[in-house]
Amino acid sequence: MTRNSQSATVRHMEKLFTVEQANRTLPLVKRIVEDLVRDHRLWEDKVREFEVATAGSSPEHPDAIAELLQIEAQRLAADIEHYIAELHDLGVICKGMDTGLVDFRGRIDGRDVFYCWKLGEPSVQYWHEIDAGFVGRQRLHPLVLTTN
Repeated sequence: MTRNSQSATVRHMEKLFTVEQANRTLPLVKRIVEDLVRDHRLWEDKVREFEVATAGSSPEHPDAIAELLQIEAQRLAADIEHYIAELHDLGVICKGMDTGLVDFRGRIDGRDVFYCWKLGEPSVQYWHEIDAGFVGRQRLHPLVLTTN
């Protein structure tokens, strides 16, 4: 990794969003997350099919279907990694590939927090402390929504 790409990575990790900025980014984030969730489900299905197909095979007698399933699962995994990298490049953190949960680093009352959005929600409406996770989600106060 070059020095420039390392510093770019650090900048993305440190990107701070306002709620308004997170919501403006949401149309693109939503498209990426929809693809991510779809392909994650397909990947899980292919892995299960692969496990079933390999149950009767051995290194001496590989199963042709299992090999095809493995190739497809690897392709889907590469696509998933690409979606996560796209989110990262936007400064967005993927927290749930199965549910489409993402976080945007932000600030409330001078402290770092995560604004939280889940696929299917109309906008960023929740936040949680950095170490709280999904269970610590709280509704954003209307004042934060308008002044942030």
